[in-house]
Amino acid sequence: MNNKGVKISIIGAGFVGSTIAFSIMNSGLASEIVIVDINKDKALGEAMDLSHGASFVKPVYIRQGEYKDTYDSNIVIVTAGVGQKPGESRLDLISKNYSIFKSIIPEIVKYNSNSIILVVSNPVDILTYITYKLSGLKPNMVIGSGTVLDTSRLRYILNENFNVDSRNIHSYIMGEHGDSEIATWSSTTIGGVPLDQYCKLMNKRCDKKYQDEILDEVRSAAYKVIDKKGSTYYAVALAVRRIVEAILRDENSILTISSLFTGEYGIDGVYMGIPSVIGSSGIKKTIEIPLNEDEKNSLIHSADTLKDIIKKLNI
Repeated sequence: MNNKGVKISIIGAGFVGSTIAFSIMNSGLASEIVIVDINKDKALGEAMDLSHGASFVKPVYIRQGEYKDTYDSNIVIVTAGVGQKPGESRLDLISKNYSIFKSIIPEIVKYNSNSIILVVSNPVDILTYITYKLSGLKPNMVIGSGTVLDTSRLRYILNENFNVDSRNIHSYIMGEHGDSEIATWSSTTIGGVPLDQYCKLMNKRCDKKYQDEILDEVRSAAYKVIDKKGSTYYAVALAVRRIVEAILRDENSILTISSLFTGEYGIDGVYMGIPSVIGSSGIKKTIEIPLNEDEKNSLIHSADTLKDIIKKLNI
């Protein structure tokens, strides 16, 4: 796709927002990137720093701006909010970030009523639902980064264990981007071979205890990074770039973004990570992949966890 006329706006110039800007700049996907932050000097500094490398990438105009400068963006990426601290779960952030979103989302929609909004701030599923309710946009135009990164983490860990290219491992993390997420072990394949069969062929261990250990490792991955360096931003920036790429190129790619459930697996009225077909109109279709009974029950539990929080917020 030619990047001519492609405008991406990023709300929030913190570690995640600025790294996303860098990733999109490097990808050549956009001709214009607008960075908005309540700290205007920070946003300006990031825009200046990125712009100084303009001669090394495809032509792109990067600038600090106000909400009015985001007008008619193809995609508005929301990273603003309070970050996760060591020992703090993503769900602990809700009350702090809900009040921030009540001021951000109406300003975005004021200038971007036809744009796709991509929410990255945590807890991403709750905040994507909040964005959907506050924006008044159709659900296909409001997307959360969901479990795209978690799915990549799962494939990375399996790659480490089996010494197989991650791109040949097909498995998903679904549900909440957080502690109740599930792994779709029953539909996992490596090179087209079901996981159980592959483990027998390679004389590897793949029992329930092994699967639980891997899922725990995926769930705790962000906490470990935060404990070591204070925050995560490189991998999430790459995940967001992949989502943006799928939208702008109208790829019809399947990614586990946070989508609104409307009856899938008997779940309704909540945003969670689910394999979804992504293209120029946003979410084109969610895919109800086969799950065994335990996986389905765990997914319903994940949904109930989020629904309980939504009820308390009185959105």
